[in-house]
Amino acid sequence: MTASLRQPSTIAAAYPHRYAVVDVETSGLVAQRSRVLSIAVVHVASDGTVERRWSTLLNPGCDPGPVHIHGLTRERLAGSPTFDRIVDSLLPLLDGRIFVAHNAVFDWQMLATEAMRIGIRLPVEWRLCTRVLARRLDLDLPNLKLATLADHWGVVQCRAHDAVDDADVLAALLPQALEHAAGQYLDLPLTPCGTPRDDATIRPAHDQTTGRKPRCRYVNPGPLAADGPLIQGMQVAFTGDSITSRDTLAEEASAAGLHVTSAVSRRTSVVVTNNIRSGTAKARAALAHGTTVLDEQVFLRLLSDVRPGRLREQTAPDIGSVLTSNPNPTAAATATATATHTSHPFAGRRILVLGEPHATATQLRERITAFRGIPAVNVTASLALTVCLDGGEQDRRMPRIRHLGIPVVPAETFLRDIAASRSLPDSLSLPPATGGTEPDALLSAGATPRSPRSSSSRAATGRVLPCGGVQDLPTAVAGTQWTIAATWSWDACDVDVVAFLVGDDDLVGADEDFVFYNQPQAAGGAAVLNVDGPAEQAITVDLTAVPNDTRKIIIAAALDGSRTFGEIGPVEISAQTPDPATWLRATLDAATTERTLILVEIYRRADAWRFRAVGQGYDHGLAELARVYGVEIED
Repeated sequence: MTASLRQPSTIAAAYPHRYAVVDVETSGLVAQRSRVLSIAVVHVASDGTVERRWSTLLNPGCDPGPVHIHGLTRERLAGSPTFDRIVDSLLPLLDGRIFVAHNAVFDWQMLATEAMRIGIRLPVEWRLCTRVLARRLDLDLPNLKLATLADHWGVVQCRAHDAVDDADVLAALLPQALEHAAGQYLDLPLTPCGTPRDDATIRPAHDQTTGRKPRCRYVNPGPLAADGPLIQGMQVAFTGDSITSRDTLAEEASAAGLHVTSAVSRRTSVVVTNNIRSGTAKARAALAHGTTVLDEQVFLRLLSDVRPGRLREQTAPDIGSVLTSNPNPTAAATATATATHTSHPFAGRRILVLGEPHATATQLRERITAFRGIPAVNVTASLALTVCLDGGEQDRRMPRIRHLGIPVVPAETFLRDIAASRSLPDSLSLPPATGGTEPDALLSAGATPRSPRSSSSRAATGRVLPCGGVQDLPTAVAGTQWTIAATWSWDACDVDVVAFLVGDDDLVGADEDFVFYNQPQAAGGAAVLNVDGPAEQAITVDLTAVPNDTRKIIIAAALDGSRTFGEIGPVEISAQTPDPATWLRATLDAATTERTLILVEIYRRADAWRFRAVGQGYDHGLAELARVYGVEIED
């Protein structure tokens, strides 16, 4: 649902929609396991005026979760209605309106899941995430938090994480964001709303009682050696019929310090079964992985003498000691990057490549990166230049590019200008576009790249990385939290961004070290997924919260079904700290058939962390990728 390009005189003329601005407070982050505690809805007309306000507290019938954040205690919620008692009031408030929220997919999924529990579907067809909208506006801000946007537009925020106040603040911000978008001829990033996602085929195995499989206190020592003893931390799976009850076997194994698993993967140490040819999913997986198999009697004998294991280290190294031993490991690298970054007119500029063929466009983006330019994947107000290959002039984005006054040049002109600025090896040359317009016909007066608008102040300490490029991360406290955002073409299909926290063996230590749409946060908050919309997602990594036995954080993207990254096109990666002057950028091109793509690795090197832009693709799907890193996927 998008609006065509127009010359708007008012917000209503540009975007003739009615909006329901929504905020919810919840007991947790996962819709399938958490409950809504409070709801606020503000009706905003197409001209930006507030029409109505409505709110309620809810009795969730469970622990309210992080009271220190939302302040909603059991006592405060006692006596409030349950969701089924207020749903008849809520549905008319949403019907026929655009669902607006800051991180809209979260608020919508929480409410839609509550409705599904009582057999009702929310009457919401489209949602608008104001975080996504703000990002597309290219605002020169350190982050896109609601409080930051409120301060930017002069809106007073009284009580953060209060549904009523947050909804009021967002309703006041919305007209200003829409006016800004209309001035840029921007199509609103509206996302269709279907059924809340709960893909059981990509779900780590959980404990049936608690809903979450506990993390073993011991590090997995690996496979069981021939005739060797069991060691605390070994992963054990049971399958098939047994003389002793399965629950008893599992309880005794857990009490001895073994890690009982409900699926078999590469990191499973031993499978216990009295019939390995039983044909169960675990038996088949054990045969496929070559996992050691014991019958029940042998297992019970070994269980009587389990050897001590190595306790898992739960905390990251002390940042103060790291600073003392290596106060600035990236100073030389940053100085070199700065000198290179500012030595070319394309440095730090966002440059969009349009047209085909794919291989030629990929080479051209590599050339842009070589000169520290930023290959863009979408049209934004900060775009400095558009380069056209064959067919680029017919791209549907060209009218907006023209409206924004962004210079447009054919590829041959761009390459000629590069060659005039700096000589390059012949191996990097591109074939000229064929069938295109003559250079003079496309090149407007003064068609040099526009100066970077929001990135100019950051160019001194930021760096553009090529595919495979590596950068040491700063160890100052401001550099211990990184948000790694992935963006692809706004008209592309949905992509899932995930993260794996793995050890020296490239396997996760527990299933909670797999971060994805059904489990958006790793244990301890070391990695958190933010799903802003169908074309942009981010993983926030807190390096101070990463367990010491985690050696690497792998961030990947995956497509569902038969779709490939050849259809999606390039993926733009940005890594940002709370300090807006510290950033990394990379644009990754897959080939044609890949369904999963490793985007980034953040890994330990001595007492520091390094960042690598990977760009390695695979033809298999997310379930297979998760199994590669040892996640136990339910069969």
